[in-house]
Amino acid sequence: MTERQKALWATALIGLALLLLPFVAGAFGNAWIRILAFALLYVMLALGLNIVVGYAGLLDLGYVAFYAVGAYLYALLSSPHLVEHFPWVAAAFPDGIHLSIWIVIPLAAAVAALFGVLLGFPVLGLRGDYLAIVTLGFGEIIRIFLNNLNAPINLTNGPQGISHIDPVSIGGISLGQPLNLLGLSIPSVQLYYYLFLGLTLIAILVSLRLQDSRIGRAWMAIREDEVAARAMGINTRNIKLLAFAMGASFGGVSGAMFSAFQGFVSPESFVLMESIVIVAMVVLGGMGNVKGVVLGAVLLYAIPEALRHLARPIQLQLFGQEWIAPEALRMLLFGMSMVLIMLYRPLGLIARPHRHAR
Repeated sequence: MTERQKALWATALIGLALLLLPFVAGAFGNAWIRILAFALLYVMLALGLNIVVGYAGLLDLGYVAFYAVGAYLYALLSSPHLVEHFPWVAAAFPDGIHLSIWIVIPLAAAVAALFGVLLGFPVLGLRGDYLAIVTLGFGEIIRIFLNNLNAPINLTNGPQGISHIDPVSIGGISLGQPLNLLGLSIPSVQLYYYLFLGLTLIAILVSLRLQDSRIGRAWMAIREDEVAARAMGINTRNIKLLAFAMGASFGGVSGAMFSAFQGFVSPESFVLMESIVIVAMVVLGGMGNVKGVVLGAVLLYAIPEALRHLARPIQLQLFGQEWIAPEALRMLLFGMSMVLIMLYRPLGLIARPHRHAR
């Protein structure tokens, strides 16, 4: 069997496992399928940040802002909020704005990319700690705007958030309702899992193609030595802006899907800690390596969420009482994993290959 055939068989087996995984998890309750669905969302977020941090070497601590932009864009276009608070919108759309997912996804990617460019312009000359502080401030500015844009014009409904958001509908099939297929009832959360899986696979494919493209090599040249890259004729300004825009577009799509999945968004979902966790996923898995980033995202989201459900029963079974609260245990393990990875695997669990080593 050739290497190509082995790769095809491995891909087919992984694909089959991913398709059957929610049925196995569903045997223990829909909460476990929900964890799998959110893990896929975080994989998309980590892949987007990997373009900025892993490929281009630009430390971004405000990445959650693009997640928020996508979420609120979908919420505004798929809920009665605009119709209720803006008479001219009600006059133009008496039945409300209910855009197709095929319009919302590209629109969320485009609007988030625009915000990525707006972030990139002021920070073109910054590197390292200075860049991290500015991007951190950008993320907090977006969150504060979302928290306060309920007066004098109520655009985001402030800290109360936006509710009654339409679920995703594909071909007349609403993902907010169970689907009866060949006598099998597929719950809503499982339908969303398959949607997120498809989008995640597209994000992985795009990331892999970018990695070996001319643009990807330009990003990596800037990451290694920006002065040398400029001397070789690379337009570092445009390439950096493109990195911010591409990474932000992944975050925008993830945010739109988060909004549709939850049916509710509020500024509390887009705090600084979210950005830090996404950065940690990229660092843990291996910056610049798509496989590593996927692994890091799954580990740092799925394992802590599993502990949320299992930590208390396990402690009661072993010790007869709960010694450490699940949330405290989650943060303890998160911190320990970061310390250990920096000590023993500073390049990540799956380090990116060095071209000169080939």
